[in-house]
Amino acid sequence: MTNKTASLDVARSAEGYTAGGSAQSSSVADIAPPMTTKERVRAAMQVASGNMLEMYDFMVFGYYAAAIGRAFFPSGDAYAELMMSFATFGAGFLMRPLGAVVLGAYVDRIGRRKGLILTLSLMSIGTMCLALTPTYAQIGLLAPLIVLCGRLMQGFSAGVELGSTSVYLAEIATPATKGFVVSFQSASQQVAVAAAAALGVFLSTVIPPESMGAWGWRVPLLLGCMIVPVLFFLRRNLRETEAFAATHSPPAIREVLATIAREWRVVGVGVLMVLMTTTSFYVITAYTPSFGASVLHLSSRDSLVVTLCVGLANFAMLPAFGALSDRIGRRRLLIVATVTAILTAWPAMTWLTAGPSFGRLLTVELWLALIYSAYNGAAVAFLTEIVPPRIRTTGFSLAYSAATCIGGFTPTICTLLIHQTGDRAMPGAWLSVAAVCGLIAAIRAKPYQDEGVRD
Repeated sequence: MTNKTASLDVARSAEGYTAGGSAQSSSVADIAPPMTTKERVRAAMQVASGNMLEMYDFMVFGYYAAAIGRAFFPSGDAYAELMMSFATFGAGFLMRPLGAVVLGAYVDRIGRRKGLILTLSLMSIGTMCLALTPTYAQIGLLAPLIVLCGRLMQGFSAGVELGSTSVYLAEIATPATKGFVVSFQSASQQVAVAAAAALGVFLSTVIPPESMGAWGWRVPLLLGCMIVPVLFFLRRNLRETEAFAATHSPPAIREVLATIAREWRVVGVGVLMVLMTTTSFYVITAYTPSFGASVLHLSSRDSLVVTLCVGLANFAMLPAFGALSDRIGRRRLLIVATVTAILTAWPAMTWLTAGPSFGRLLTVELWLALIYSAYNGAAVAFLTEIVPPRIRTTGFSLAYSAATCIGGFTPTICTLLIHQTGDRAMPGAWLSVAAVCGLIAAIRAKPYQDEGVRD
C-alpha cells in the first residue's frame, strides 16, 4: 500500500461519476472550498463523538451482562442468565448486515453527513429501550422483548454507523494522513471503553453490590441518554465531504446493490479482515469484566480497572499505528500483527489462567491491546481503500457488519467454549483463529485503483 494508491483513490472520488462511470466536468472547488486543517480536525472530532455513543452503550451492556441477565432473563441459573444476556447482546449484530445494505445504500445516495445524523437517531432509541424498560418481574415477557427490539434497532443503525464514520474520515483526510485520521474512528471507541469502565469503578465504590445488580447498572445508560442532544448538535454542524459533494449523480440504490454483487470478492476479503478486528476488540474490552469476575474469580473492580487501562492504551496507540501505516504501508503492519497474535495469544492466555491475578490480567490484556491497535490502525483505513468509491459506505459497512455477526458474539463464544472444554484459555484460541483470517485477508487484499486495475 502506497500513498500513490491513496492519491488515485481520493482523486477518483473527488471527480464525481455518472451512473455509467463517466467523469463529471465540475470539481470540488466549484461546490465548496476545501477544508482547512483546523476544519478537518474539528470535523473528525464531531464525527467520532457520535461513534463513541454506540460503543459506550455496547460496553455498558457487556460490563453488566450478568445483572442485565438477572433483570430480564431470570432463571435461577447464573450460567443460563449470562448466556441469554450475551445472546441478546449478540443479537444486535445479526441486524448489522441488513442495516449495512439498506442504510448504506441510502447513505451512498443522500450523503455522508445526513447518514451520520440518521444513524445517531436510531442508536439513541435503542439506548433508551435498555435504560428505561422495567424488569421481567415487573412486566413479564414484555421486558425481554423490548430489550431485544432495542438491541435489534441498535444493530440496524450500527450496521452503517462505523462505515459512515470511517468513510467520512477517509474522505476528509489527505492521502498522506489517511491512516492517522481514520484511526480516530477506533480511537473514539476507546474513549467509550475507558469512560464506561471508569464510571463502573466509581459506581462500584458508591453503590453496594446488591443495589448495583438491582438498578445501578441503569445509571451509565441513563447518562448515555443525557448526552444524545449534544451529539445531535455536533453532527448537525458537519459539512458534507468534498468527495461526495463533487459527485453530481450519486448512485441509485439499484446500482449500489448491483455493484456490491459484482464486487463480492472484495466484500469477502473485507469480512476476513474485520473478523480479526472485532474479535480482538471484544476479547479485550466487553468480555474482560465477565471473564475476570466469572472465570478468573477476580474482583469486578479489578477487571474494570484493567478494561480502563486497555481503553486508555488503545486510545494512545491507535493513532500512532495509523500514522505508522501511512509511512510503511498497511499490508506490512497487518501481517506483523496477525502473525504475532497467532504465535502469542494462546500462550499468553494459558499463562494468565495458570495463576490468575490482577497483574497477569493487566499484562495479558495490554499485550493483546498492542496487537489489536497495530492491526486496527492499518485495517480500517485499508478497508476504505479496497472498496470502490461509489459504494464505499455500503461496501465497507457490509464487510464490517458481516464480520461482526461472528466477532460480536465473542463473549458468547468464549463463554460457551470454556463451559464445554473446561479450558479457561479458550479465548486465546478463538483469537488465534480470527488472526488466521486476518492474515489471509492482509495477503489477498488489493487497493482499488483507477479503471478497475488492482495492484
